[in-house]
Amino acid sequence: MFAVPLAENAELRPLEPWQAPEYLEHIERGRAQIDAWIGWAALATDLDSARAVLQRYADRQAADTARLYGIWRDGTLVGGVMFVQFDAKGGTCEIGVWTEPAGQGHGLVTTAVRHLIDYAFTVRGMHRIEWHNRPENVRSRAIAQRLGFTLEGVMRESYLHGGVHHDGEVWSLLTHEWRSQGAPAS
Repeated sequence: MFAVPLAENAELRPLEPWQAPEYLEHIERGRAQIDAWIGWAALATDLDSARAVLQRYADRQAADTARLYGIWRDGTLVGGVMFVQFDAKGGTCEIGVWTEPAGQGHGLVTTAVRHLIDYAFTVRGMHRIEWHNRPENVRSRAIAQRLGFTLEGVMRESYLHGGVHHDGEVWSLLTHEWRSQGAPAS
């Protein structure tokens, strides 16, 4: 297992099936905040479903099609980052994030995403990274903007959540853009 420091009191680590109890506790603490933007929290409602979510990502990591990492602050899981999809052959992937309130406002998600971007471009040779969010999710938009993503457009009412069709923004970052930014230090 590895841990990547994000701050003096925070680190990024793989989030694996054996951590289902801790993951479920985290989701319970942040359910309202997380579910306001994405259906992620609704996938884990008990220990079996939490384990199933983590196992699904472990299986997808083994197939090299997705990855899931947790963010721990002061020893407590407070959020995470992920490759929602990862197409090594095509050179494209999508990064997603989530956090409970205790993980917000410390720059941890932005720093964690920098690590994923650097890994995707530098280690895996990806060409394009996508970022999807709802326009009114200002925290998510701010991360994309801080990291140099370009807003490509809005997909009108493309995202069904809570029985409502929401607009979805698509942002992208290309490898040459990352390099031209000086590939911000991970």
